[in-house]
Amino acid sequence: MRKMMWVPAILLAVLSSAPWGVSAQESAGELSVKAQKECDLGRRAQERSIRLAHFERGQVLAEQAIALDDQLANAHFALFCSLGEQIRIDGDIFSSPLAFRRMMRALDRTLDLNPDHLDALSSKGTFLIRLPFLLGGDAGKGEQMLRRVIQRDPKSVNARLTLAKTYAARGNHQEAIALATTALEIAQAEQLADLIPEAHAIVGELRPTHTQSAKAQR
Repeated sequence: MRKMMWVPAILLAVLSSAPWGVSAQESAGELSVKAQKECDLGRRAQERSIRLAHFERGQVLAEQAIALDDQLANAHFALFCSLGEQIRIDGDIFSSPLAFRRMMRALDRTLDLNPDHLDALSSKGTFLIRLPFLLGGDAGKGEQMLRRVIQRDPKSVNARLTLAKTYAARGNHQEAIALATTALEIAQAEQLADLIPEAHAIVGELRPTHTQSAKAQR
């Protein structure tokens, strides 16, 4: 009986000294999934207070995931998502330089850990196109990133919309309207409520210009 009483104690000692990497990794993964879900829910919500609450919860969950596993790319992207949405909830994403830099660090960290993270590539490509050169912008590199995203993810909406606006600004209205129309169709088919209004607006802006351009070429 005495020998059997030692069994629980031995098991406890083994378990307490065992590596917890797998368990911690699973916990970090679950937290990062929840963090991204909060960001997505915030994007779909209409009321500012509800949107902000989702983004703040997303930030907390992402930070907890990173504390458990700093090597988890999805956790850093979830942090980027929540930080970015908090900044632009009232408008301009460039209005807070410190918050903007923290957001971009989270995005760059995501790509450092996973260079093929398609959502991060799409976001980075968009920023490279929109940012001035003095702030790190590089339109050519940004376009390459977005085309790469579209090749790898046929259902990408954001990448198509950004490229559509870029091509339209260059006068390439035919390709711009094709990209924007496809983006709208995908957003509707996938029921992406947060992206449908933007896609509709861009298509609405581009169609008259495209029609005028086509008439001028006749």
